[in-house]
Amino acid sequence: MRARPWIIIAAAGVVAFGAIALVLTFAVAPRQIGQAVGVASIGGPFTLTDDTGATVTDKTLAGKPYVMYFGYTYCPDVCPTTLFDLTRWIKALGPDADKLSYVFVTVDPERDTPKLMHEYLASFDKRIRGFTGTPAQIAKIAKEYRVYYKKVPSSDGSYLMDHSAIIYLMTADEKFDTVIPYQEKDTAALAKLRDLVATAPSS
Repeated sequence: MRARPWIIIAAAGVVAFGAIALVLTFAVAPRQIGQAVGVASIGGPFTLTDDTGATVTDKTLAGKPYVMYFGYTYCPDVCPTTLFDLTRWIKALGPDADKLSYVFVTVDPERDTPKLMHEYLASFDKRIRGFTGTPAQIAKIAKEYRVYYKKVPSSDGSYLMDHSAIIYLMTADEKFDTVIPYQEKDTAALAKLRDLVATAPSS
């Protein structure tokens, strides 16, 4: 994996700002919020490219509950922290982990090619797939999942992506279940994942 450019710590705070706003939206009672007008419509059709170069759609995930996180490979801290957390939770689930699908969707399609996504995800659980696409395709799925993201120029001439930082849990029929906020405690996150496993169709 090629090295990532490290960004100054102050810039990382910019990334976290948008994340906090959306976390606060869901953190109190996500299942009840999920029944409210608007939030209940989280999710929808999309066409993207996975980290092997294959075309994927929302139907690719249908039939199995799934876990979806939006971020980007150049993220200085929030995204790797979240993906390492998810990797730890997948391991803790044991054999039940295979009853779920796991997807990392980039919000930085200009830099995150399928090859780069594949190299980046090699540091995490092998079951986590990477999805990328054109800017228009990413804008569409972000709208479907109510994801906030915005390019923020940095002092070195590059840029960061300010983005929401919650993990979406979706049922096998592509319905919103709940969310895992950024750095939620293991016990709470695992309880939600086990509840999602329980919704998986019998084989």
